[in-house]
Amino acid sequence: MATSTGGNPYLDRAYALSSTDDARALYDEWAATFDADITDETQGYVAPGNAADAVVRVAGTGAVILDAGCGTGLAGVELARRGATTVDGLDLSPGMLERARATGAYRDLDTADLTVPLAAADDSYDVVVCVGTLTHGHVGPSVLAEFVRVVRSGGHVVATVLDDIWEADGFRAEVDRLAAGELVEMVSADVQPYRAGQSVDCRMLILQVR
Repeated sequence: MATSTGGNPYLDRAYALSSTDDARALYDEWAATFDADITDETQGYVAPGNAADAVVRVAGTGAVILDAGCGTGLAGVELARRGATTVDGLDLSPGMLERARATGAYRDLDTADLTVPLAAADDSYDVVVCVGTLTHGHVGPSVLAEFVRVVRSGGHVVATVLDDIWEADGFRAEVDRLAAGELVEMVSADVQPYRAGQSVDCRMLILQVR
């Protein structure tokens, strides 16, 4: 794997996950130090702020937003800083959700496994944002169809996809499939910094639901 972890043992384990049970256990263990570990100069995790900028750019601050794979709430906090007021969050790890709840950035928070269908009804949200979850050892491209399902027509999906899995793990192919079925229009998939301290990039995927 070419993606640098900067020697962080939690990231090493995260990129090698093979089951949801292992993922839940890892993130429960990591929750207490996650923010400090990932946002320090060594890692420079800039993806949450960049994703929040993208959400506000395409949907404004009045959108009803689902933060899928919200973790400790880094994206929710960035959205709140930009004026967003209605954000729900989902995450596999109760420990991470406890940290997210303490931020005060969320209307509602629930546990959820993104590898299976979401509980949310069709057309529930204006935007789904997903930061840091479409990466090695985590959630595959099939989740994009679920994100599209729960977003209203004209709404958006904004997701970071680690650049070195964009093609290799089928994310580009799934976007093409959804576009061919006239379910979405791909607005952009620009390469942007992800963990800037390690020169790791992502695709900032923006889809508009048709």
